[in-house]
Amino acid sequence: MAAEKIKAQLEALCPQLDIPLLNIKDTSLDDIAQFDIVLLGISTWDFGELQEDWEAHWDDIHGVDFTGKTAAIFGLGDQMGYAEWFQDAVGMLHDVIVPNGADIVGYWPNEGYDFIASKALTEDKSFFVGLSLDDENQFDESDSRIAKWCEQILAELDINTI
Repeated sequence: MAAEKIKAQLEALCPQLDIPLLNIKDTSLDDIAQFDIVLLGISTWDFGELQEDWEAHWDDIHGVDFTGKTAAIFGLGDQMGYAEWFQDAVGMLHDVIVPNGADIVGYWPNEGYDFIASKALTEDKSFFVGLSLDDENQFDESDSRIAKWCEQILAELDINTI
């Protein structure tokens, strides 16, 4: 659902965009090669684990060349139920694609969240390495966070909005 909302928000801000929506469950990682800009969504399950569809591709993503590509990551997690592992999968994905050449946009401030630890924090711990959503505990924040993040990444990418 977050991916659909992000797509809709980006296309509303920039009607000239026609953003394909691919599900990792049904997509080959080779499909990434056709795009210069990729938005990757991932959720953290249980105690900092990958969601099963991402886990099925995990070994393969280490071999994907992201050189010349710009990426933004968004993730879903539960900051109350799994406070010690909040958004860990976002950080794990970031730590694979950056060494593989990706330029990252869309770092997101960690203000307004209540968690103990996360692999998705920047080195100075003031930002998440991507948009962090918690539909379990902060559902009422998700739409506004998505809207702000979409504006932010378009600005970072220097894409003109309407």
